[in-house]
Amino acid sequence: MDIRAVGMGLAFAFMWSSAFTSARMIVADAPPLMSLALRFLISGLIGVGLARALGQSWRLPREQWRAVAIFGLCQNALYLGLNFVAMQWIEASLAAIIASSMPLLVAALGWLVLGDRVRPLGIAGLVAGFAGVAVIMGSRLSGGVSLPGIGLCVIGALALAVATLTVRGAATRGNVLMIVGLQMFVGAAVLALAAALLEEPVVNWTPRLVGAFAYTTVVPGLIATWVWFRLVARIGAVRAATYHFLNPFFGVAVAAALLGERLGPADVAGVVIVAAGILAVQMSKRPDLPVPPGIRR
Repeated sequence: MDIRAVGMGLAFAFMWSSAFTSARMIVADAPPLMSLALRFLISGLIGVGLARALGQSWRLPREQWRAVAIFGLCQNALYLGLNFVAMQWIEASLAAIIASSMPLLVAALGWLVLGDRVRPLGIAGLVAGFAGVAVIMGSRLSGGVSLPGIGLCVIGALALAVATLTVRGAATRGNVLMIVGLQMFVGAAVLALAAALLEEPVVNWTPRLVGAFAYTTVVPGLIATWVWFRLVARIGAVRAATYHFLNPFFGVAVAAALLGERLGPADVAGVVIVAAGILAVQMSKRPDLPVPPGIRR
């Protein structure tokens, strides 16, 4: 793992985690599903346009079209759509912590459903990670946090975990930017339909809304996704996923800095436990299969 890969991993973790704070800003002044559909449409146009300028083709093999459809539905429409709706009622830091459990869900589902090998360190990491989430939830529930909001975030994290297991590696082999852009269009179409059925298009235009929307469209929406796929292609999925252990830290830090969200001792302890659990799970995994020719480790 070279210096460039470390920089990419840190950048991805920060950009991905910051999306919860910008989303919290957006839903304070605009309908969540409509906002997210528009974000995906713009991100998709930018992504596909850049991909075509770089000579990438949208004539993808069947495996990659499947990845586009599954990630567009599960990651963009369900995972992010449910998180945007939930953040009308819960804080960005809590949403970020729940979403950070996704690597734990992937490991747990792979072990229980697909029979993936999990070493003792990985099992200990799973137990610790979910215990950390339980510590945070217990603290927040005693303070009157919204149960529907938590439920939506949990369902979203499960949807992304299922998608990750379903199309492991399919989206990292060539035409990466085109795949990123096309899956944005899938999310935009699904969310636009849901917004038309469920929301009133009432927007309170403020400078904060415009800035947060522009940021979340370009940085977490497009750049972070592209960096993630390139990081996986460079060092492998197992090593790249190790950087998810930073998401709880960055998520709560950005929310505290920009939104003034307060964290209690139980929150801090839970974040540390969750991060340690994620790191243990990733460290316990078997080495990646050999990288195909032409892909640099």
